[in-house]
Amino acid sequence: MNWTALTSEEQLQEIITESEKAPVMIFKHSTRCSISSMSLNRLERSWSEAEMPGIKTFYLDLIAYRPISSQIAQLFNVEHESPQAILIHHGKSVWDASHYDIQYDSIKKVLST
Repeated sequence: MNWTALTSEEQLQEIITESEKAPVMIFKHSTRCSISSMSLNRLERSWSEAEMPGIKTFYLDLIAYRPISSQIAQLFNVEHESPQAILIHHGKSVWDASHYDIQYDSIKKVLST
């Protein structure tokens, strides 16, 4: 996967802008959590750039950038969870999942509708 590190609140405006052209995914990862590591690994192993053309993916290290996670929750009206994947399209959250519900096939299904 071609992750873009999410390290500043200013990038949230970039996400909103990008989401007008194509959906954007944010993955919120806790580097101290084994479930988060497993979810990230499973997603990366399953991800196919060919099946997800044009989808920009952002990676947020929750330990290093916790305030950004709070801003995401507020801006996109999603409850904070970790790990968490959020799909943003046209500036709004259209899907989110956490823990074992973060599955490539679920993301693919949402993006194909």
